[in-house]
Amino acid sequence: MSSPSEELRKRGDALTERWRSFAAAPATDPLLEFAVAISSFTEFLHGRGLSGLHQMARSVEQQTLPLLDAAAGPPAAAALSELTLRVQELTQRVADYLETQNRPVIERRAQHDVSAAPELAPRQRVWLIGSSGAAWQALVLQLGYFNIDAQFHQIAHLPAQTDEPVIVLLNAGGTSVQQTTAHIQALRSRFSAITLLIHEFADDFDSLRGVLSAGADFCFPAGATPAQLLAKIIELGSHPQEEPYRALVVEDSLTASTSIQRTLAMIDVETQAIASPRQVLERLTQFQPDLILMDMFLPGCTGIEAARVIRQRPEFLSIPIVYLSGDTNIPMQVEALRLGGDHFLTKPYNPVVLNAVVQSKIERYRTLRRAMQRDSMTGLYNHSTSKEKLAAAIRQATGARRPLSVAMIDIDHFKKINDSYGHPMGDQVIRNLAWFLRQRLRKTDLIGRYGGEEFLVVLPTAAAPQAQALLDQIRQDFARIRHPFNETWCTATLSGGLVELRDDSTAETLIKQADEALYEAKRAGRNRIVSGS
Repeated sequence: MSSPSEELRKRGDALTERWRSFAAAPATDPLLEFAVAISSFTEFLHGRGLSGLHQMARSVEQQTLPLLDAAAGPPAAAALSELTLRVQELTQRVADYLETQNRPVIERRAQHDVSAAPELAPRQRVWLIGSSGAAWQALVLQLGYFNIDAQFHQIAHLPAQTDEPVIVLLNAGGTSVQQTTAHIQALRSRFSAITLLIHEFADDFDSLRGVLSAGADFCFPAGATPAQLLAKIIELGSHPQEEPYRALVVEDSLTASTSIQRTLAMIDVETQAIASPRQVLERLTQFQPDLILMDMFLPGCTGIEAARVIRQRPEFLSIPIVYLSGDTNIPMQVEALRLGGDHFLTKPYNPVVLNAVVQSKIERYRTLRRAMQRDSMTGLYNHSTSKEKLAAAIRQATGARRPLSVAMIDIDHFKKINDSYGHPMGDQVIRNLAWFLRQRLRKTDLIGRYGGEEFLVVLPTAAAPQAQALLDQIRQDFARIRHPFNETWCTATLSGGLVELRDDSTAETLIKQADEALYEAKRAGRNRIVSGS
């Protein structure tokens, strides 16, 4: 798998090539291909959290789309000249950012990697900018626990040359809207990709609109707690890698389905195509797409009839169905939407619009699915999803004949934390452990909130001795975290029970054995990891 920088370089080169093709022959088709490419590039930057580059790319996209309006005639020379300048600025900013990323980075906890292949994220860098560093000390300490290097700087004395931080948090307390806007513009002109947060800013409509338009990404009002700042920074710094979007194309015309697949490939949507609606249930089960693109008139039935059949299956009730048809019959379109459809596109479709519809529908579908699968407090898998993911991991490990370890982790004396500091503090300790596990484990590992203060951890490819060493280091480091409470702080420890996959293991038996090992750790005095049989 390519690194994030390599992927950005590859996509940037592809965008540049599309622009050169259009510049060499300014015609509708090359312009359309560039429009699709810049739309795809914009979505990629957004997904990677490269806010500054994303804002520039979105500006280029907004300048490009009006040029596709055939009714407006050929693009004016002035519009093309302006667009050329914006494209050059964007490609230069991408090149500048990639240059800063060429320096070697230290992989976090590389010595605890339980296999050679999985990816561990590099240590994040955050700048905290304000008039005094004293106000940031508690936040700097907390961020350090979560693998984030935070540095304080005054806006008037920023380092002349340095690697670009991932996030900048600017304290706007005591400054006017105009001054804050000037600071935002200065930071945006210096850095290519930062996510820019504003702290202690007036939360009235006009002030917020002004700084967001200037380039800020998010504003915290006065009184925002360190826990809120910490939560947002960790959320923005994580950017978990999702599986590629998948779409099933139900279209009896080979030419049409090939064109759709080629268009969606430009935004990295994986596709499969079938010509007969009678194959749709089987292919949905096998391919597990995020969306269905369906022709309205199919061999032997209509798209409406096919959609009604699909909606009979509970597992396919919420998957988006987008109809494609050359028929502009409004009553038919209304009926199609009432009977299971989600959107209607008329052929010939605009590729940019098709891609935008597909991306937005899939994003909302996945958001809904995440809400059903994730614990609302921690963002980890919930109880039922954790068990499903463990069962799938067991099947995969068994088929590949690879080791797999499972751990049940529990916060020690959690009731005492709630009784001494209150339930909000207990909730914060739970969230802190969830964030800590996500930072310290691999992207291939599975973490779920199994219930209350219990967490289920699944470590594919890890034998018990390797998993024990990794979890024990996590246990020791978690005990060092100071969880802030008013003007003081508290600490917490964890215990864990660990087991390794055997030939006769199931999800239920592994969870039971890990739970028994956890109780053994509790009986032995807590604050330890016990490996069970």
